[in-house]
Amino acid sequence: MGRVSGEGERGATGVDGRPWYVANELLAFLIEIVALGLLCWWGFTAGGGVGVGVLLGLGTPAVAAALWGLFAAPRARFRPPLPGVLLVKGLVLGGGALALYGVGHPVGAVVVAVVTLVNVTVAEVFRRPAPGGAEPVPGTAAP
Repeated sequence: MGRVSGEGERGATGVDGRPWYVANELLAFLIEIVALGLLCWWGFTAGGGVGVGVLLGLGTPAVAAALWGLFAAPRARFRPPLPGVLLVKGLVLGGGALALYGVGHPVGAVVVAVVTLVNVTVAEVFRRPAPGGAEPVPGTAAP
């Protein structure tokens, strides 16, 4: 109510004042950080000696962060179509869940995977343009 036609409300409380949108975006950021940490943990414990552990412990999250920054970040250098973005998200975030499984925590890995899947699904659904329009999020005012 009280909106001028064509004027979306994207402020501190998120899309159309929905705080859950901001909460989901914050959760997405936390999941990304946790995935990098889990990849690091897995790398350092993967075995093969100290040199291999350091290489995997630092290299795996570095490669994941580079992929994310190039293809999946909000300001990614290259923006492939949605299936490409989801592939990169699956590799990085799913890799975090697999890393947790790899260090011996299968239940935690399932929890991380489910939370990640729900978060990515909600985020992508509410980032899509409205059908037949150029608006970034459903529920914004029509032009």
